[in-house]
Amino acid sequence: MKDLSILRRITLSLVVVLVALIGAGCASNRVISDGPHHNLMLKGYDPVAYFTDGKPVPGKVDIAVQHDGLDYRFVSEEHRKMFLADPQHYVPKYGGFCSQGIAYAVMFGGEAEKFQIINDRLFIYGDQGAIDAWNSSPKKHLEYAEHYWETEMKGMPYRLQTMKRFIFKVPHYKTGKEVRERLAAGKPVLE
Repeated sequence: MKDLSILRRITLSLVVVLVALIGAGCASNRVISDGPHHNLMLKGYDPVAYFTDGKPVPGKVDIAVQHDGLDYRFVSEEHRKMFLADPQHYVPKYGGFCSQGIAYAVMFGGEAEKFQIINDRLFIYGDQGAIDAWNSSPKKHLEYAEHYWETEMKGMPYRLQTMKRFIFKVPHYKTGKEVRERLAAGKPVLE
């Protein structure tokens, strides 16, 4: 009887620690803290410059705006005004998480330097391999990404969502090795 009580306490303690760890990760792994900006998106790159210059350009600390609790920097007041006139056009799709990961319902941090403009929206990726995988079957990736983002991911704590999908994989899941093999063979990653 005493052993059962100890086991219950240990189990409860583990559950409390797990919940605390998950809760601690609710902020996001796609933002950084830099100077006065503690939820800085895109590593401080100007979101408008991706469209006007075709590349990430560092924004200025003193030309910034907060949108939906996230900080964005801009190279000029003109870019800041463009953003404020239509923020949904300029904010990265899928909250700035890796778009390739979103197609598998996992939220990996994106690298602001790895991007594409698709359908006049900014898509961020974790690395060049993720871009290559996406581009092997863009329509299917977009279809899956939109579905999972809208039905289960938007607003979900990223660690909880990612842990869930590491345990319960999506039906079209492929390992990194399988993705590389399909790319090497010139086959689409998703069909």
